[in-house]
This record gives sequence, C-alpha cells and structure tokens, in this order.
Amino acid sequence: MKTFFILTAVALAVSGIGFKKYIWFISIGYGFSITAIGLAMLILYGGSLSAGTVLACVLFMIYGVRLGGFLAYREVRSGSYNATMKKEVKDGASVSIGAKFAIWISVALLYVCETSPVLFRLENGEGTDAAVVIGCIISICGMILESTADYQKNRAKKANPHRFVDSGVFRVVRCPNYLGEVLMWTGVFVGGFTAVHGAQWIPVVIGYAGIVYIMFGGARRLELRQNRNYGSDPEYQAYVKKTPILLPLVPLYSVAKYKWLLG
Repeated sequence: MKTFFILTAVALAVSGIGFKKYIWFISIGYGFSITAIGLAMLILYGGSLSAGTVLACVLFMIYGVRLGGFLAYREVRSGSYNATMKKEVKDGASVSIGAKFAIWISVALLYVCETSPVLFRLENGEGTDAAVVIGCIISICGMILESTADYQKNRAKKANPHRFVDSGVFRVVRCPNYLGEVLMWTGVFVGGFTAVHGAQWIPVVIGYAGIVYIMFGGARRLELRQNRNYGSDPEYQAYVKKTPILLPLVPLYSVAKYKWLLG
C-alpha cells in the first residue's frame, strides 16, 4: 500500500495542473499523470522488473505522452475546439476551491486505480506470463485505434469542417477514440488476472469500471452535441441508425437518454 500512496502523490503533483484550468484535471493532467505513474513504477521497482512489466510501464508512458501532448497541442492550436469546449464544459469559475480539491484528489486516485493491475503485479513479484502479454497486445491495439481515430478526424475536419466524420474507423463505431481508450484499459485489466489477489481487486475494478463509465459519458456528451449540430441532416440520421455509438457489433446506437452518464 505504501507504493500506492506514493503513486497517488505523483498523480496529485501532475494533475494539479487543473488548478490553472479546470478541464485540465481530466485532460492534460490525466495523460501526463499516467506517464508519470509509469515512470515512477520503473524507478520504484527497477530491481524486480520483467520484460512484461517493463513493457506495461513503457506503454503507460507512451500512452500518456501521446494523449497529453495531443490535448495540449489542441488547446494551443485549435480555436474552434476551445470555443466548443467553453459551451460544453464548465470553466471552473463557479466551482468552489473545496470542490476543486475534491475533484483533484478523486481523479488522482482514479488514475492510480487504473494502473493498479501493473502495480500489484510488481508488488506481488509476478513476472511475465500469458495474461500480461495478452493484456499488452490489447492495450497496444487500443492505442493504435485511438491514434488512428484522432488522425482521421483531424484530416476529415480539415477537408470539411462543417460535416460530421463517418469515414475510416468512424464507419465501425461513432466514437472510435473512446473505444480505443476502453481497449487500452481493458488490456491493463486483463493483464492483472494472474497477478491480483484478494482485496487488491477493489481498486482494480474501481479503476476499470471508472474509465469505462467515463468513456460512455463522453460518448453521450458527443452524441448530444452532434445531434444539435447535425440532427437535421438526413445523412447524419442514416449514419447514427446503422453505426453503433461505442462498441462494435453491439446494437447500441444511442446513449443520449441515459442522464446518469456524466461525461
């Protein structure tokens, strides 16, 4: 548990960037917190690492740098994105300092819970086995999908900024970047199957369930925004009726009515 609290302190230090801009608690602060946690694990367990745990930690670092860097770049370069987000997300001006501290602590704990399957594999002295290898492969697939979705969306929006995106991986699901995120953390979760024991499953399940919930909430927020922007477009209506919102081959085409999903 000592290491769990050390990693929480690391996540708190990095995600504290959210006090500068509220949304950064769960965007830029999220990405770079995962990077910092991966690096901290490599340092803390340097003498007991295996090929599988090294790979898992490195994947955290690559994932976090890509996500945090992409979000930071978008913040700086995309005026249209910033204008949209001002309408969609609170700027934090009306949020009390106490509430900000609560959110800061909560998200830092969530980030450590998400990465805890690797932490517990290291703590329990479990080396490389089939579970961690399969988990890393799933995570890599998720990272590739998420990067591909971001690239294809940026390219499509440059070509036609006023049209919804339905090309490339967006033909499979309407939120492929969120699907990539789910796959990334599904891989981490799977990697813990042979390494996590007893009460250690509590933070592992909290972390995985938490990120899946957040991704469905993000999908709902995106759906509501797209319905406002493209709801009168017959092509958009045809697209949403035949393309699942988040999970491929699962006939779930809308989550707009589920108000308990907060994105």
